[in-house]
Amino acid sequence: MSKLSRHKAILEILDEGPVVDQRELQKQLQRRGFDAGQATLSRDIRELGLVKSAGGYSLPGKETAAVADLPSVDRLVREFVTSVRTAQNLLVTKTSVGSAQPVAAALDGENWPEAIGTIAGDDTILIVCENARAAERLASRMQGMLA
Repeated sequence: MSKLSRHKAILEILDEGPVVDQRELQKQLQRRGFDAGQATLSRDIRELGLVKSAGGYSLPGKETAAVADLPSVDRLVREFVTSVRTAQNLLVTKTSVGSAQPVAAALDGENWPEAIGTIAGDDTILIVCENARAAERLASRMQGMLA
């Protein structure tokens, strides 16, 4: 079957909801009569511009649904963040164990101009800001949520 028909099948599958990983996508394609290897799927994912989030692969624009399902950033910061410290243009944010990822996802969802991006571990979030002043502003905003 052609690449175009395989792409169409992938888009139909993703219209039904996110797909957890490439193996699951491969299984669903096989059910529809497509035999695609891992390299082919990786290429298809890149060409279609699919987005991978905590919920799996989805169509561009639909990845925000996972963020929308999270509680508000105010609530997550208040409940799970234990400290916020600046280090030049960086914020090191400590959370309770296992809480860094959902807090970082909520922070990313806010699209605050001070934050260029986040990296989350298990209990620590590194927030990269444009400069030290932006980091201080963001730290103040987050510390205000803790109060």
